[in-house]
Amino acid sequence: MTARIERLVTSGTFSLDGGSWDVDNNVWIIGDDDEVLVIDPAHDAGAVRKAIGDRRVTAIIATHGHNDHVNAAPALADLTGAPVHLHPQDEVLWRMTHPGRPADRPLADGDVFEVAGTAVTVIHTPGHAPGAVCLYAPALRALFSGDTLFQGGPGATGRSYSDYDTILASIQARLMPLPGETVVHTGHGDTTTLAAEAPRLRELLAKGS
Repeated sequence: MTARIERLVTSGTFSLDGGSWDVDNNVWIIGDDDEVLVIDPAHDAGAVRKAIGDRRVTAIIATHGHNDHVNAAPALADLTGAPVHLHPQDEVLWRMTHPGRPADRPLADGDVFEVAGTAVTVIHTPGHAPGAVCLYAPALRALFSGDTLFQGGPGATGRSYSDYDTILASIQARLMPLPGETVVHTGHGDTTTLAAEAPRLRELLAKGS
């Protein structure tokens, strides 16, 4: 059976630099009727576990370490027995939410995860956070962008551990060379495509910082 993409929306708060904001997060589940990979389990481990059902979880991947993307990750790991993967450069953010429990395994650029016969490749895209990654599944024509790229442009860079020039460089060098028809499954809000975002990104790059 071909791998498919499922979305679960969970609600909670994002907190950083002394502020807190209500957010809705996209939790992405890739797989088939037997096994799945989970991206960014947010806010409610029980709801994610229910969406998974009795399928085996091969891995839990955090696109970055902000609390709203990782706050349910350890609980989901406990429920499923699957390891949590995080880029080491985002450990400083992870520890703000889980000071007593490190992520289980490090992510590195170029790592490949296999689920339901589908390859998912890690692309390091710093900027929104130093260890931010996107996940590319060419067979599904899908990019899971976390908070690196949204419908309408790059993710926010106005808080600690983020940088505007870096996120633009990441998107230009690592994402825009991918096929334009690639569907971008974002960390919040609606999906888009790389082709749809290209004009806005070219405009931002022309303006510079």
